[in-house]
Amino acid sequence: MIPVAQYLMSVLHDDSIGPVTATPAEDAAIDVFNEKLRADGNWVFAGGLASPASATVVDGRHGEPVFTDGPYLESKEHVVGFWIIEAPHLDAALRLAAEGSRSCHRRIELRPFLAG
Repeated sequence: MIPVAQYLMSVLHDDSIGPVTATPAEDAAIDVFNEKLRADGNWVFAGGLASPASATVVDGRHGEPVFTDGPYLESKEHVVGFWIIEAPHLDAALRLAAEGSRSCHRRIELRPFLAG
């Protein structure tokens, strides 16, 4: 069995380029990409995220937790979705991230999970 590593592929959206929601063509391309990930054994999990305005920052470091509405960072760019994939090496994960970027028509940040 080939050892694999897990990677997080974060889908980045820039508010200056338009709405967060995917177009019908992007949705269809994402569905095709998801099926390819499943068929090739790279799929672990994926999901879309609500807007940063719906976020709550929770700080429980100092006794009673403090809850703050809204995003932690103010930025024109934010994560709108993600894939968790498995790949045998970084080059394979990079190729999948490039395919994912093409599918959703957004930039992808690829990060490996720490070895456990």
